[in-house]
Amino acid sequence: MFRFREEATAKKVLQSLESMKLHDLNIMHVCGTHQDTLVKFGIEEMLKRTGIHIRQGPGCPVCVTTTKEVVEAITLAKAGVTIAVFGDMLTVPTPIGSLADAKAEGADVRVVYSSSDAVKLAKDVDRLVFMAIGFETTSPTTAAIVLDGLPDNLSVLSCHRILPPALDALFHMGEVRIDGLIQPGHVAVILGLEPFYRFSEAFHVPQVVAGFEPLDLLVTIYMIAKQHVDGRAEVENEYSRVVRTEGNPVARRMLDDVFYPVDRNWRGFPVIPKSALELKPKWDDHNARRVYEDVLAKAPVVKEEMGNCRCGEVLRGIIESKECPAFGKACNPKRPMGPCMVSREGSCNISYRYRQD
Repeated sequence: MFRFREEATAKKVLQSLESMKLHDLNIMHVCGTHQDTLVKFGIEEMLKRTGIHIRQGPGCPVCVTTTKEVVEAITLAKAGVTIAVFGDMLTVPTPIGSLADAKAEGADVRVVYSSSDAVKLAKDVDRLVFMAIGFETTSPTTAAIVLDGLPDNLSVLSCHRILPPALDALFHMGEVRIDGLIQPGHVAVILGLEPFYRFSEAFHVPQVVAGFEPLDLLVTIYMIAKQHVDGRAEVENEYSRVVRTEGNPVARRMLDDVFYPVDRNWRGFPVIPKSALELKPKWDDHNARRVYEDVLAKAPVVKEEMGNCRCGEVLRGIIESKECPAFGKACNPKRPMGPCMVSREGSCNISYRYRQD
């Protein structure tokens, strides 16, 4: 699990947490990779005797992408447009099937591993739409191909999301108590620390930007607990080996040049103001929602969740994956009812993979 030196440090951290005698401290993180580390290395189990409970919030890009957006891509595919998607999007279910189903029926749906792959693919097809998903971690790569100049036949269906507005929504909805926030290191690489300050100031919540190794997370949890005990609410940077206070100004300028923020639903959430990225009007010739406006006007209206899937509540931190009645029964990775079971960053998929029967 841990290397020898790390194991000794981990034991000291856990002992320090136990000595704090905490009771029901609720910490939320918003990163699928953090969730994977927490479950894979048994950190959740280790924390049981410390009085600390960790919940995953809306940190999985595939999971927060709405059924409506997936249906947009399926509609385009069925209309004869080639669709380029990341692999996890392929099997996200909707009431009209998945992109994989559309592919099986003859639509041209291709899996790509980067935005630049989509640019290369455009040479081989007549009409191509790249379904762009992800937070501030991946949106600069979409901005880069736009700024480099897209092929005439390539359009972008932007499903990119902005993380801080979703945190605002969680606090204002007030459905769960958040005593501390583990912030994702890869998002902070781009944004820096400044966008997170307001949560500590407005809601008196300790926050720590974390790396992705098991010891990173244990130390981060200790830092949050220490702030709680001291009565502090600050933004600290555990991942200082990678994250700078100012973030990446070049990447942020690229985002500002290409996108503007728009109001949009997230799966499990109402419309969150200024929480998604849309291509600026100067790029309308490459905005799939403009280029294929007539086709998308025919997209069916569908409900968000299927059956008794409770993915939306998992994403808001209200329930854990195993509390969903469909988990591991009607819903599993081979027959998913929602994206939380599809994506390897989804809480349900992670819980299923590392479950102990």
